[in-house]
Amino acid sequence: MKDQFDQNENREGITPKVTGIGGIFFFSEDPKGIREWYAKNLGLEVNEWGSSFEFRNAHRPEEINYLQWSPFKKGSEYFAPSKKEFMINYRVQNIEALVGKLKENGVTVLDEIESFEYGKFVHIMDSEGNKIELWEPVDKVFTEMGGSTTK
Repeated sequence: MKDQFDQNENREGITPKVTGIGGIFFFSEDPKGIREWYAKNLGLEVNEWGSSFEFRNAHRPEEINYLQWSPFKKGSEYFAPSKKEFMINYRVQNIEALVGKLKENGVTVLDEIESFEYGKFVHIMDSEGNKIELWEPVDKVFTEMGGSTTK
């Protein structure tokens, strides 16, 4: 796959691909309670969404990156149309070109790319019915916001 992506770089020279895990989302009967359990027992720094794990970019060690861990109320429609109990968010680069490649490959793209201050998002389905969130992050927004993170 690496060779295929390398041959399909966009005009800016940024290969459209996954660069890491951006988040782990799962259903919970009691999201507040499970956040508190993880804080008390495993030392996670939690907020109303879960916990933000802080790490350094391997290619730019001065840059702080984030991974979001979030329990969702069981039955949330956010994972739909997937019937699974979890969803993984992948950090990506060049999301526009990646979505183009996915469409060429017949991958189900569920929505249009949405842009926010903290990055761009789109949702796809894998071949086993798992909804996947793709995120091209703007990590500096989280760094500038401050707040507690799990390190």
